Amino acid sequence: MNALVYFFAFPVLFLISRLPFPLFYMLSDGICFILYRIVGYRKSIVRSNLKLCFPELEEEEFKLIEKEFYRHLCDLFLEIIKSMGMKKNEMLERFNIKNIEVLTQFEKEHRSAFIMCGHYASWEWMMSLGYHMNHLGYGIYRPIKNPYFDRLIKRIRSKHDAFMIPQKKAAEIIRNKEQNNERGVYGFASDQSPRLTSKSYWRTFMGIEVPVFTGAERLARELNIPVVFGKIKRVKRGYYELEFKLLSNESKATKENEITDIYTTWLEKQINDDPTQYFWTHKRFKHARFKKEL
Repeated sequence: MNALVYFFAFPVLFLISRLPFPLFYMLSDGICFILYRIVGYRKSIVRSNLKLCFPELEEEEFKLIEKEFYRHLCDLFLEIIKSMGMKKNEMLERFNIKNIEVLTQFEKEHRSAFIMCGHYASWEWMMSLGYHMNHLGYGIYRPIKNPYFDRLIKRIRSKHDAFMIPQKKAAEIIRNKEQNNERGVYGFASDQSPRLTSKSYWRTFMGIEVPVFTGAERLARELNIPVVFGKIKRVKRGYYELEFKLLSNESKATKENEITDIYTTWLEKQINDDPTQYFWTHKRFKHARFKKEL
């Protein structure tokens, strides 16, 4: 069944990836209309998340954010497909890096680096970082259940000099690479809801007390790997800019949860500046403390 779904879907995905950008975004608008107006894909989750994070907003303001978010959501997923057919010059034109030297400074010191970012704007096109640096770039990801689509995603990203590491094996693989003196740049999207354990770290995110991921920080402190924050913003439709901010140079010297706290604060600022670009369809607040008290 997995193979059948893939072989029927792939020709469609291939055609989408080859569409000229004006037609490509017309298609995105059409899909957005269906997804938002007709199907109502995860609309209740999006509205619930927005109301939790922005209780002061009026109904019309929620609708405006919602509408722009769904447009962004459709652009985002189609842009993943589009990257399959994009050439290097197109990617460089549409995903601009403002200050790559913040990241590449560690190459001169023969050190690896971690990038922490949120599911915000076009985090997927960050895979083009390989065009700008000598270190190999790796994205930490959750494998897709359908192995055919999983291989396709890895092939798309490797086309733009990015490689994937399964989330469950990330710590082991990174430790091994460091021990073998293999340096790299590792990207962590660390803003979704982690599995609850007795050691979960709870703090406020967008004003709500939730458990937060600490895996990137714990590994950075253990291996003393520098951490930078990747701030992506949409310049205009189909064009993005990435700015790096140094979060920690000597991670081993930081206090427990310090890196996570700084990262979360910076991400909150980014979301508050433009909430339409955040990934609101995830159940980010399913473990919020106040829900246990109801």
